[in-house]
Amino acid sequence: MGTLLLRCVGPMQSWGSRSRFQERDTEREPTKSGIVGLLCAALGRERGEPLDDLNALRFGVRVDREGILDRDYHTTLRVINAEQKKHSTQLSNRYYLADAAFLVGLEGERALLERLQAALQDPVWPLYLGRKSFVPGCPLSLLRDGLVEQSLEDALRDQPSIAPPELRQKTTEKMRILLEDPHGEERRQDVAVDFRHASRAFYTRQVSTRWVTAPGPREETCT
Repeated sequence: MGTLLLRCVGPMQSWGSRSRFQERDTEREPTKSGIVGLLCAALGRERGEPLDDLNALRFGVRVDREGILDRDYHTTLRVINAEQKKHSTQLSNRYYLADAAFLVGLEGERALLERLQAALQDPVWPLYLGRKSFVPGCPLSLLRDGLVEQSLEDALRDQPSIAPPELRQKTTEKMRILLEDPHGEERRQDVAVDFRHASRAFYTRQVSTRWVTAPGPREETCT
Protein backbone atom coordinates (compact mmCIF):
# COMPACT_ATOMS: atom_id res chain seq x y z
CA MET A 1 0.00 0.00 0.00
CA GLY A 2 1.05 3.58 -0.60
CA THR A 3 -0.24 7.02 -1.52
CA LEU A 4 0.07 8.76 -4.87
CA LEU A 5 0.16 12.57 -4.65
CA LEU A 6 -0.99 14.95 -7.38
CA ARG A 7 -0.92 18.73 -7.43
CA CYS A 8 -3.81 20.61 -8.97
CA VAL A 9 -2.58 24.16 -9.51
CA GLY A 10 -3.73 26.49 -12.26
CA PRO A 11 -5.27 29.85 -13.13
CA MET A 12 -8.77 28.26 -13.24
CA GLN A 13 -10.31 24.99 -12.07
CA SER A 14 -13.87 23.69 -11.96
CA TRP A 15 -15.04 20.55 -10.16
CA GLY A 16 -18.78 20.24 -10.65
CA SER A 17 -20.93 17.71 -8.82
CA ARG A 18 -24.51 18.98 -9.21
CA SER A 19 -24.53 20.69 -12.62
CA ARG A 20 -27.90 20.74 -14.36
CA PHE A 21 -28.59 22.26 -17.77
CA GLN A 22 -27.73 25.98 -17.61
CA GLU A 23 -26.19 25.95 -14.11
CA ARG A 24 -22.64 24.54 -14.08
CA ASP A 25 -21.45 24.46 -10.48
CA THR A 26 -18.08 23.81 -8.88
CA GLU A 27 -17.16 22.39 -5.50
CA ARG A 28 -14.53 24.26 -3.48
CA GLU A 29 -12.02 21.43 -4.03
CA PRO A 30 -11.48 18.60 -6.57
CA THR A 31 -14.13 15.87 -6.72
CA LYS A 32 -13.33 12.17 -6.83
CA SER A 33 -15.14 11.77 -10.16
CA GLY A 34 -13.13 14.67 -11.62
CA ILE A 35 -9.80 13.15 -10.58
CA VAL A 36 -10.85 9.67 -11.76
CA GLY A 37 -11.79 11.19 -15.12
CA LEU A 38 -8.38 12.86 -15.26
CA LEU A 39 -6.69 9.51 -14.55
CA CYS A 40 -8.75 7.86 -17.29
CA ALA A 41 -7.47 10.49 -19.74
CA ALA A 42 -3.89 9.83 -18.66
CA LEU A 43 -4.37 6.07 -19.13
CA GLY A 44 -6.24 6.42 -22.41
CA ARG A 45 -9.27 4.64 -20.94
CA GLU A 46 -12.39 5.09 -23.08
CA ARG A 47 -15.79 6.17 -21.75
CA GLY A 48 -17.76 3.13 -20.68
CA GLU A 49 -14.73 1.13 -19.55
CA PRO A 50 -14.86 -0.15 -15.94
CA LEU A 51 -13.89 2.27 -13.17
CA ASP A 52 -13.88 -0.15 -10.25
CA ASP A 53 -10.10 -0.15 -9.74
CA LEU A 54 -9.89 3.66 -9.68
CA ASN A 55 -13.00 4.11 -7.54
CA ALA A 56 -11.56 1.67 -4.98
CA LEU A 57 -8.65 4.03 -4.27
CA ARG A 58 -9.13 6.03 -1.07
CA PHE A 59 -9.30 9.71 -1.99
CA GLY A 60 -8.27 12.85 -0.11
CA VAL A 61 -7.56 16.52 -0.78
CA ARG A 62 -5.50 19.13 1.06
CA VAL A 63 -6.41 22.74 0.35
CA ASP A 64 -3.10 24.60 0.05
CA ARG A 65 -4.82 27.70 -1.28
CA GLU A 66 -8.55 28.33 -1.28
CA GLY A 67 -9.62 29.43 -4.74
CA ILE A 68 -11.61 32.55 -5.49
CA LEU A 69 -15.10 31.52 -6.61
CA ASP A 70 -16.11 33.30 -9.81
CA ARG A 71 -18.70 32.97 -12.58
CA ASP A 72 -18.83 33.22 -16.35
CA TYR A 73 -22.12 34.13 -18.04
CA HIS A 74 -22.36 32.35 -21.39
CA THR A 75 -24.63 32.99 -24.35
CA THR A 76 -24.72 30.27 -27.01
CA LEU A 77 -26.56 31.05 -30.25
CA ARG A 78 -28.36 28.70 -32.65
CA VAL A 79 -28.45 25.63 -30.43
CA ILE A 80 -30.26 22.75 -32.18
CA ASN A 81 -32.96 21.00 -30.15
CA ALA A 82 -33.32 17.26 -29.62
CA GLU A 83 -35.45 16.86 -32.76
CA GLN A 84 -32.68 18.52 -34.83
CA LYS A 85 -35.18 21.05 -36.15
CA LYS A 86 -35.38 24.29 -34.20
CA HIS A 87 -32.64 26.60 -33.00
CA SER A 88 -32.59 28.51 -29.75
CA THR A 89 -30.36 30.73 -27.64
CA GLN A 90 -29.02 29.12 -24.47
CA LEU A 91 -27.88 31.12 -21.44
CA SER A 92 -25.73 29.50 -18.78
CA ASN A 93 -23.83 30.32 -15.59
CA ARG A 94 -20.50 28.51 -15.27
CA TYR A 95 -18.68 28.69 -11.95
CA TYR A 96 -14.97 28.15 -11.41
CA LEU A 97 -12.15 28.63 -8.90
CA ALA A 98 -9.36 31.07 -9.66
CA ASP A 99 -5.80 30.74 -8.32
CA ALA A 100 -6.48 27.63 -6.24
CA ALA A 101 -3.89 25.05 -5.20
CA PHE A 102 -4.78 21.52 -4.08
CA LEU A 103 -2.73 18.48 -3.09
CA VAL A 104 -4.69 15.35 -4.02
CA GLY A 105 -3.92 11.93 -2.54
CA LEU A 106 -4.92 8.44 -3.70
CA GLU A 107 -4.25 5.49 -1.38
CA GLY A 108 -4.15 1.90 -2.66
CA GLU A 109 -2.10 -0.94 -4.07
CA ARG A 110 1.36 0.19 -5.12
CA ALA A 111 1.31 -1.56 -8.52
CA LEU A 112 -1.73 0.43 -9.63
CA LEU A 113 -0.34 3.66 -8.21
CA GLU A 114 2.90 3.14 -10.14
CA ARG A 115 0.91 2.73 -13.37
CA LEU A 116 -1.01 5.90 -12.65
CA GLN A 117 2.13 7.88 -11.84
CA ALA A 118 3.73 6.77 -15.13
CA ALA A 119 0.56 7.69 -17.04
CA LEU A 120 0.43 11.17 -15.49
CA GLN A 121 4.01 11.79 -16.59
CA ASP A 122 3.25 10.64 -20.16
CA PRO A 123 -0.54 10.92 -20.64
CA VAL A 124 -2.37 9.44 -23.62
CA TRP A 125 -4.79 12.38 -23.81
CA PRO A 126 -4.47 15.99 -22.57
CA LEU A 127 -5.15 16.59 -18.88
CA TYR A 128 -7.43 19.34 -17.57
CA LEU A 129 -8.51 20.69 -14.19
CA GLY A 130 -12.20 19.88 -14.53
CA ARG A 131 -12.91 21.51 -17.90
CA LYS A 132 -11.13 21.28 -21.24
CA SER A 133 -10.17 24.96 -21.21
CA PHE A 134 -8.63 24.78 -17.70
CA VAL A 135 -5.08 23.55 -18.20
CA PRO A 136 -2.75 22.81 -15.26
CA GLY A 137 -0.24 25.49 -14.35
CA CYS A 138 2.21 22.82 -13.11
CA PRO A 139 2.81 19.16 -13.95
CA LEU A 140 0.28 17.10 -12.03
CA SER A 141 2.81 14.49 -10.96
CA LEU A 142 5.31 15.24 -8.21
CA LEU A 143 8.41 13.73 -9.77
CA ARG A 144 10.61 13.42 -6.68
CA ASP A 145 8.21 12.21 -4.02
CA GLY A 146 4.86 11.72 -5.70
CA LEU A 147 4.51 8.10 -4.57
CA VAL A 148 5.14 7.62 -0.87
CA GLU A 149 4.95 4.75 1.61
CA GLN A 150 2.54 6.57 3.90
CA SER A 151 -1.13 6.47 4.71
CA LEU A 152 -3.32 8.98 2.90
CA GLU A 153 -3.75 11.20 5.96
CA ASP A 154 -0.05 11.18 6.86
CA ALA A 155 1.02 11.95 3.30
CA LEU A 156 -1.34 14.91 3.03
CA ARG A 157 -0.30 16.20 6.45
CA ASP A 158 3.47 15.92 5.94
CA GLN A 159 4.00 16.98 2.33
CA PRO A 160 5.40 20.54 1.91
CA SER A 161 3.10 23.17 0.46
CA ILE A 162 2.68 22.94 -3.33
CA ALA A 163 1.25 26.44 -3.82
CA PRO A 164 3.45 28.67 -6.05
CA PRO A 165 5.18 31.50 -4.12
CA GLU A 166 2.97 34.18 -5.67
CA LEU A 167 -0.16 32.35 -4.46
CA ARG A 168 1.10 31.26 -1.06
CA GLN A 169 -0.98 32.43 1.88
CA LYS A 170 1.73 33.40 4.33
CA THR A 171 -0.69 34.09 7.16
CA THR A 172 -2.37 30.67 6.95
CA GLU A 173 -1.63 28.57 10.03
CA LYS A 174 -4.01 25.70 9.28
CA MET A 175 -4.91 23.80 6.13
CA ARG A 176 -8.14 21.94 5.46
CA ILE A 177 -7.97 18.24 4.54
CA LEU A 178 -10.94 16.26 3.22
CA LEU A 179 -10.65 12.48 3.60
CA GLU A 180 -12.80 9.67 2.28
CA ASP A 181 -14.19 8.12 5.46
CA PRO A 182 -17.10 5.64 5.88
CA HIS A 183 -17.95 7.43 9.14
CA GLY A 184 -17.54 10.94 7.74
CA GLU A 185 -19.97 13.72 8.58
CA GLU A 186 -20.57 14.81 4.98
CA ARG A 187 -22.00 12.95 2.01
CA ARG A 188 -20.88 13.74 -1.54
CA GLN A 189 -22.31 12.32 -4.75
CA ASP A 190 -19.15 12.32 -6.81
CA VAL A 191 -18.18 8.70 -7.44
CA ALA A 192 -18.66 7.96 -11.14
CA VAL A 193 -20.37 4.72 -12.16
CA ASP A 194 -20.25 5.45 -15.89
CA PHE A 195 -18.88 8.43 -17.85
CA ARG A 196 -20.91 7.79 -21.03
CA HIS A 197 -23.31 10.65 -21.74
CA ALA A 198 -26.35 8.43 -22.27
CA SER A 199 -25.84 6.45 -19.05
CA ARG A 200 -23.88 8.82 -16.82
CA ALA A 201 -24.43 7.99 -13.16
CA PHE A 202 -22.83 8.68 -9.78
CA TYR A 203 -23.11 7.34 -6.26
CA THR A 204 -22.24 8.84 -2.89
CA ARG A 205 -19.32 8.57 -0.48
CA GLN A 206 -18.73 9.84 3.05
CA VAL A 207 -16.15 12.54 3.74
CA SER A 208 -14.61 13.90 6.93
CA THR A 209 -12.81 17.24 7.33
CA ARG A 210 -9.61 17.65 9.35
CA TRP A 211 -7.37 20.65 10.02
CA VAL A 212 -3.57 20.37 10.06
CA THR A 213 -0.74 22.77 10.72
CA ALA A 214 0.36 24.35 7.45
CA PRO A 215 3.70 22.83 6.33
CA GLY A 216 6.55 24.84 4.91
CA PRO A 217 6.96 25.38 1.15
CA ARG A 218 8.60 22.99 -1.27
CA GLU A 219 12.11 23.85 -2.41
CA GLU A 220 10.92 23.68 -6.02
CA THR A 221 7.40 24.52 -7.25
CA CYS A 222 6.41 23.82 -10.85
CA THR A 223 9.03 21.25 -11.82
